[in-house]
Amino acid sequence: MTFVAKPKAHHPKLPLNEIGLTRRDYEGSVSTLCAGCGHDSVSAAIVQACAELSLPPHRFAKVSGIGCSSKTPSYFLNKSHGLNSVHGRMPSVMTGSNLANRELYCVGVSGDGDSASIGLGQFAHIVRRRINMLYIVDNNGTYGLTKGQFSATNDKGSTSKKGVPNLYEPIDLVSMALQLGATFVARSFSGDKHQLVPLIKAGLRHKGMAFIDVISPCVAFNNHAGSTKSYDHVRAHMQNVVNADYIPEHDEITADYKPGSREDIDMPGGSTLRLYKLDDQYDPHDRVGALNYVQRSAETGDVVTGLLYVDPKAADCHDVMDTIRKPLNELDEADLCPGQNPLDSINAGFR
Repeated sequence: MTFVAKPKAHHPKLPLNEIGLTRRDYEGSVSTLCAGCGHDSVSAAIVQACAELSLPPHRFAKVSGIGCSSKTPSYFLNKSHGLNSVHGRMPSVMTGSNLANRELYCVGVSGDGDSASIGLGQFAHIVRRRINMLYIVDNNGTYGLTKGQFSATNDKGSTSKKGVPNLYEPIDLVSMALQLGATFVARSFSGDKHQLVPLIKAGLRHKGMAFIDVISPCVAFNNHAGSTKSYDHVRAHMQNVVNADYIPEHDEITADYKPGSREDIDMPGGSTLRLYKLDDQYDPHDRVGALNYVQRSAETGDVVTGLLYVDPKAADCHDVMDTIRKPLNELDEADLCPGQNPLDSINAGFR
């Protein structure tokens, strides 16, 4: 594979974030994906989110499997720790990364083939284990690297580029994530950065399993009339259930206004947050309600986007297992080999 280096020269007055880095410092190599691929928009959204949050790139672990989507970690956070793993096995590698060093920001990038086919069991169990990570699926409903076969997320009745219909029911990863206990579940569209960037910010800051399914059209094989994963179809059928933004922690700001009305809130950074209170009773804290809403909308052909569910009291795998606070790679010999007495005590606890 040939990598094209980005020019080292850049505008000398690029704005700096809170840790003195520019957006360019969060980029990676030049993309080798098809021009117009939705996956590149997702990479750009990750770059923007991390830069705006002022997160240090070297504190990231990014892991992927195999597929077009799994190439994308090369295109963001070039100073981070990264591994392109085995097809469908990204969750196992990410589990080890998080358990070994809980101080890392863990980002797993996968595709609909990587997660909904060969990696379906891996996806299910990493959600159950509540690994503290952001899990992003670039969902285009097709196998782009092997010339456009339907993937498991492709909708029944959706047609291929040659007009052949898909005969099978789709696997909805959002519904699975809700059923299996993910504490942050969202869906977005690669062509809607105003929605996607705040969701990525919130997912990165969420404690526990944060899952975002991103409809990311394949311009080569699945962007035609008849495809339910095309740019035109998603734009025509996208339904945003929650208008949400990510606000970093500050002193509490309260607001009291009626459903169906708007209110402007002055924010600590000098900006103004314009709030609109939905009057359709959608509750992103109701897991069962979110699952029902997603499935009912799918029956009518709507693509539900936005923050679908979040648990404000979420716990992660380290809470469940009561693991040591110190990263494993920082433990010394005395920590790892404490002697016979502690071992006897541990063994006695299992008798």
